[in-house]
Amino acid sequence: MTVVTRDWKPYLQARVEVCLASIPMCRCFQSMARRLNFAIHTNGCPHMAPLKTMITAMELSELLERREVKVLDASWYLPTEDRCPHQEFADCRIPESRFFDIDRIVDPTHSCPHMLPSARQFAQHVEALGVGSEDLVVLYDRKGLFSAPRAWWMFRVFGHDQVRILVGGFHAWRLASLPTESGEVSVGDAESRFKADYQPQWVADKQRVQAGIGATGLLTLDARSPARFAGDEPEPRPGVRPGHIPGSRNLHYAQLVADGGQGLKSDGELKRLFTDVGVDQVDTVITTCGSGISACILALALHEIGLSPTSVYDGSWAEWGADLSCRVQKG
Repeated sequence: MTVVTRDWKPYLQARVEVCLASIPMCRCFQSMARRLNFAIHTNGCPHMAPLKTMITAMELSELLERREVKVLDASWYLPTEDRCPHQEFADCRIPESRFFDIDRIVDPTHSCPHMLPSARQFAQHVEALGVGSEDLVVLYDRKGLFSAPRAWWMFRVFGHDQVRILVGGFHAWRLASLPTESGEVSVGDAESRFKADYQPQWVADKQRVQAGIGATGLLTLDARSPARFAGDEPEPRPGVRPGHIPGSRNLHYAQLVADGGQGLKSDGELKRLFTDVGVDQVDTVITTCGSGISACILALALHEIGLSPTSVYDGSWAEWGADLSCRVQKG
């Protein structure tokens, strides 16, 4: 007799994810499913860990020769940092990687920085990078873990689940003494075809955030520094008021990142940090930040501990703080 055993934790996770995706209108059922998903991740046996988003430099090095693996540099810097990601990419990069330009793959009609493009625009951009719907995308940035989660979130928004992030970013690749290249980049695979399938559950707009103020079971979580959240320091963008969305709570993204930008902290530490701000007491979380970059780190961390999908407020404080019709809270 052959005895077949089932690894029940991944199976339950998969079934819960199906429920979350297929019954978007039933808030009661969604709440139960999200809490069950969290419980599975929290209480499961250690050897039954879910598939993680993060990939190590050595793991990536073993995949580089595979045609279906596409590596993208998603580095992005604040204007005050005086760094040029394009030049750094040209000077030194992971072999065969392409540059994912967060400031170019955008909605060109919107006044806020790097807002999501349309599905058609996104597909055109990533096809030009040689990315197809069947490819495994591996993202990295040059700060360890900062802007790559934004690109990860964008791929998830447009229905591409096969996307990973390099632990420690480009610095980890260099520390492992792995090969690099420089100079001009060859054109992507002309045969690449990417089908963008917009997933609205990953996105929140201003109207949804406004409607959620004071709502039971919903938490807006701000990834900015405590001083910016409190309104104690001026915003870096002109015309943007200091403060935060009324009723929102603060969890600085840096608290979630391991020392030296070496990926995220352990699941246990992440769960404790999120529990401290009340994530375990609500059904829905919306993350926000200055302009939609570090909010994606929160969304990634929540994903890694089983609370996914999480909506990111794309316009974030750049939109909210500049709109005089939006209420602002300080302190």
